Amino acid sequence: MKTLWKGAVSFGLVNIPVSMYTATQSKDLKFNYLHGKCMSPIKYQKYCPRCDKEINSDEIVRGYEYAKGNYVVINEEDLERIPHENTKTIDILDFVSLSQVDPVYFDKTYYLEPSPGGEKAYALIVEAMKKTKKIAIAKVLIRSKESLAALRVKDGYLLMETIFYPDEIRSPASLGSGIDRSKLHDNELKMAVSLIENLSTDFEPASYQDNYRQALWQIIEAKISGQEIVAPEPIAATGKVVDLMEALKASVKLAEENKQENQKKAKPSRKKAGSGV
Repeated sequence: MKTLWKGAVSFGLVNIPVSMYTATQSKDLKFNYLHGKCMSPIKYQKYCPRCDKEINSDEIVRGYEYAKGNYVVINEEDLERIPHENTKTIDILDFVSLSQVDPVYFDKTYYLEPSPGGEKAYALIVEAMKKTKKIAIAKVLIRSKESLAALRVKDGYLLMETIFYPDEIRSPASLGSGIDRSKLHDNELKMAVSLIENLSTDFEPASYQDNYRQALWQIIEAKISGQEIVAPEPIAATGKVVDLMEALKASVKLAEENKQENQKKAKPSRKKAGSGV
């Protein structure tokens, strides 16, 4: 993996030198835009409509639109004037329980690997965090952007996840007047709880897959090899649910049947006594 950043985790008076790597990758299939007539890739030009000409990269400056059509220019010298106490450290501020951090705050995940000379201190903080079952909240400067971050332990390594600041989380107040719970019946709630319990299991990431991406890749492979593309049978629409209680009952029954079937498949076959097999 390519190293994105090198610095240190600041833990009290302890500095732990680390290297940072991206922990996730998008596997979305990307497309290029082509001219349908000649199949040439389309080029995107930087064009100024007022000067009516193409612009070079060195002629472009950053501008913040503080009012409609009005901009203030921010250059590199302005950015350099902003005080940064630590540009190469991940400063731990607090230790909290993971359950206290809502998933809406999490943004991007990175691996932190100990750099030479920091292995012992790295192992110490990993074991201490495992023992206390805490995660660390920290601040870090990555590519001229100060981010809030959460450090946690996974598979013996530190993971750093950049997290949004509270004012970056949109309020749900604009979604409407709220949910009307007065029309809920006790039996409907009991049935919904039963459905959730029947569908509950341990989280196994490997059991999930991107079916859309796989189907899209099959189409691409078929086109490359010149094969005929066979479309799958469309899923029949179930129609509008009229009776919520009946739908819940049917869902619970189906979930129970699927759960029993999965349990049968999961049971290991019994070995014959003395067979050694």
